[in-house]
Amino acid sequence: MLTIYGVLRSRATRPLWLLAEAGTAFTHIPVIQSYRLANPAAADAPLNTLSPEFLAISPQSAVPVMVDGDLVLTESLAITLYLARQYGGDLAPRDAAELAQAEQWALFGGISIDLPGIDIIYTYADGLADTPDGAAKIAAAVDRLSRPLARLEAHLGQHDHLIGNRFTVADIMVAECLRYSQAHKPLHTAYPNTFAWLTRCQSRPAFVDMMTRRNAEPV
Repeated sequence: MLTIYGVLRSRATRPLWLLAEAGTAFTHIPVIQSYRLANPAAADAPLNTLSPEFLAISPQSAVPVMVDGDLVLTESLAITLYLARQYGGDLAPRDAAELAQAEQWALFGGISIDLPGIDIIYTYADGLADTPDGAAKIAAAVDRLSRPLARLEAHLGQHDHLIGNRFTVADIMVAECLRYSQAHKPLHTAYPNTFAWLTRCQSRPAFVDMMTRRNAEPV
């Protein structure tokens, strides 16, 4: 049985969005990050990334984790790409060239987009964006994003999607990496094609439903 471990307030959104788009049946086991709990080892603590039963599956102590038969994967983008190929139908790459492009976009999102975006979203979430330190942190993140977003902007100026002229796993992976940066509105002005594409991706019913459920989870 296909099982995904992880709460929606984590990178588990990537494979969970893919599965929602595909309409694939699976078991979802919420596992909260241990750092969000006062005492993750308490007897009444919810299942978390330091729970012994979860560590038996993922010694790295991180979510998401996918179990599909004997296969265990622990990286969100690898999980999402695997699920697309196994269960995603037209969301999956159609041939070797599209697979190479999807893998390229996954690496692009994970290496170039994700971490600067994390700096941005946490600075805003912590209410520090208007402080000198917060503004400096955001400015540094924006500088790191300038080259990859310029590349994405040029591509999306000529294409509606990342590969194959259709919505695919590549769009899901990069859109979820970019979501962390979208709180910084000047980026929307600087990269209009990119954020128009992100809006289209996030307007899909599967994403809207997923985010509604995510926002209902405890912060």
